[in-house]
Amino acid sequence: MSFADLLAGLAGPVIQAPMAGSQNHRLTAAVCEAGGLGSLAAAMLSPEGLQAELQALSAATLRPWNVNFFCHTPPVADTEGLAAWHRVLSPYYREMGLDPAAIPSGPGRVPFGHDSADVLEAFRPAVVSFHFGLPAADLLARVKSWGSLVLSSATTVQEALWLQAKGVDAIIAQGLEAGGHRGMFLTSDLSSQMGTFALLPQMVQAVQVPVIAAGGIASADGVRAAKALGAAGVQIGTAYLCSHEASTNALHRAALQSPGAQHTALTTLFSGRPARGIVNRLMQELGPLHSAAPAFPLATAGMAPLRAAAEARGSSDFSPLWSGQNTSGCRALPAAEITREFLQAWRTS
Repeated sequence: MSFADLLAGLAGPVIQAPMAGSQNHRLTAAVCEAGGLGSLAAAMLSPEGLQAELQALSAATLRPWNVNFFCHTPPVADTEGLAAWHRVLSPYYREMGLDPAAIPSGPGRVPFGHDSADVLEAFRPAVVSFHFGLPAADLLARVKSWGSLVLSSATTVQEALWLQAKGVDAIIAQGLEAGGHRGMFLTSDLSSQMGTFALLPQMVQAVQVPVIAAGGIASADGVRAAKALGAAGVQIGTAYLCSHEASTNALHRAALQSPGAQHTALTTLFSGRPARGIVNRLMQELGPLHSAAPAFPLATAGMAPLRAAAEARGSSDFSPLWSGQNTSGCRALPAAEITREFLQAWRTS
């Protein structure tokens, strides 16, 4: 199957962005049933959790869907670095009544590997997408052997060319406006990152595979602009975060629909890797990019108890409030209704 064949089975090239922590199969299925391409975020799922989600998704829709994985290189744990990070966070641990000595450690997220592939193979999804580059060649070949299309995010033209050389079927041009983790993988230099509508036409000109626009697209006008600049489709995330089928918690939903949502920043505090979220107390007090934050995803373990304790008190001071820069389309509506609006915009542009 080619990317064109995939699009022929959809009502239009509208892709729901995978959003780990804010969705499960219900959102994926709702988007698929409305004629778009729903995505299941698998970055935080164990093989057992992945199995359960894929079974539920298969029962909920017969339409094509996408499963997304991270494919980062796990860092070597740095005992001294983790201790330094815990010292930075220790005033907050004390404030929340947590014992710093009892704070757990661990990766939090693991990259795509053969354990996940063993589960995925039985389902042979239409699309498998990746963030932070691509998995090892043997894993990539295994995915392709099922007939699944492979997509991955690129944040620069250089990353797009690298992905094309590795044989991806389409590239997601992730602009600087996008919420959640930056998909950057060839550089850690944030000054290399561009806005969607600057990056998109350069990427379209540079590669021969289809390019999907992502970041800041929250309205019909955004869809039309992406199409006019050569996008083969659009990937939309933030606009789905308040949908009925999203699993976004109440604190996150409230933040997304507040005036504070107009102020987002890239931060390393919650995972160790730059990701865009609404600025909250922790980001204001420590600064969004902190030199002591451990490498991705090791920062997650130190933050988890703080987040849980604060959220139990009704506070999002220590929560990763992932969001793109444009929350104007973030509404409490059925995901199908949101999807149909974007599909209509694409068809009529």
